Amino acid sequence: MNEARAAIRYAKATLDFAVEKKAADKVEKDMRNIASVIAENTELQNVLSSPVVKGAVKKEALNAIFKGSHEITFGLINTLTDNKRIEMLQEVAYKYIVLFEKMKGEDVAYVTSAIPLTAALEKKILAQVTKITGNKVTIENKVDESIVGGFILRVGDLQYDASVASKLNGLKREFTNSL
Repeated sequence: MNEARAAIRYAKATLDFAVEKKAADKVEKDMRNIASVIAENTELQNVLSSPVVKGAVKKEALNAIFKGSHEITFGLINTLTDNKRIEMLQEVAYKYIVLFEKMKGEDVAYVTSAIPLTAALEKKILAQVTKITGNKVTIENKVDESIVGGFILRVGDLQYDASVASKLNGLKREFTNSL
């Protein structure tokens, strides 16, 4: 099964259960925490994707790292570990956030840029994305100097890559293929 589709299924099941238990907001905070902690920690990413590290060790580590999270969040971690899919945890967290925002009639636009967005630029992006999606939108800006310039915009399942690094990579591929 496609990893993205599987992540959506786990996220949807978790959201449905959280809504049923009236804990969707708490679980959403946990998912944001999980997504950011994994994104910022390369060592944790390596542990989760390593076939050498046993599932029980991964589960124990995650339970310690995310101590204080909602029981539904721990249920998701246990399910992913038991199904040998724990490396998908970050993707499931992202999908949960997207589904939760859609359920509330809101979208989150993730903008990755080489430098922090100015207030004027953020306002322009917000207006354009709101016009396209028709929903209330909030912007989360992540600074990544490796994209050199431009930006990468992600709203839900849509992504627009206008980064200089992407353009340079495209030119490099074209140049390499023409030789």
